[in-house]
Amino acid sequence: MARTALVTGANRGLGLEVCRQLGVKGLRIILTSRNADRGTRAAASLRTAGIDVRLEILDVSEEASVGRCAERLRADGVRVDVLVNNAGVYPTGPALKMTTKTLLETLRTNFFGAVWTCRAFVPAMLRAGYGRIVNVSSGYGAFAEDLEGPAAAYSISKAALNALTLRLAREVRGDVKVNAVCPGWVRTRMGGPGATVSLAAGADTIVWLATLPRSGPNGGFFRERKRIGW
Repeated sequence: MARTALVTGANRGLGLEVCRQLGVKGLRIILTSRNADRGTRAAASLRTAGIDVRLEILDVSEEASVGRCAERLRADGVRVDVLVNNAGVYPTGPALKMTTKTLLETLRTNFFGAVWTCRAFVPAMLRAGYGRIVNVSSGYGAFAEDLEGPAAAYSISKAALNALTLRLAREVRGDVKVNAVCPGWVRTRMGGPGATVSLAAGADTIVWLATLPRSGPNGGFFRERKRIGW
């Protein structure tokens, strides 16, 4: 039986490419998008490629939206085996100039969104004895890399996401694995045309972690399939 993967922020860019690569591997895809029209077009592009995809309207920055999505899937008998927390925002600016509004909005999407999706979908993984959770983070959120970058709110939110990854990895059991990934500077709308990493290469480590064998790592932070420091 094919596994089912839910990818947040998947109507374009890295999220859509992750859906495509997972679909090519034979997983059933739940493509989530805040925008119905963009999500519909993205899902149609995957179906044209022969991928089994279901569109779900989901705004991870709203806990109620996550709950409604989870309830719809439960009602249809759909269990999520793989969760890719990809949705993110990237406001720029130094720490002393970020507004409270900007910080809260960034945390709601980049950190709390993953908290809420994990609470919604990981318990069923634990009951089933199988699950893969991949948190799309960044080296900008790594203390080992000095939380570099031009976006203080983004760095803080990704550091929090890394902490969630480590904590949740300590709590899961069975063949359930939680890992974080830095995809690099990827050529997306967020990354810009000057980015050095292609979509395919940026998605590769995410897809690898999403399809790990039982012997694979748990509680790690990876770039180009290699461990990096927190």
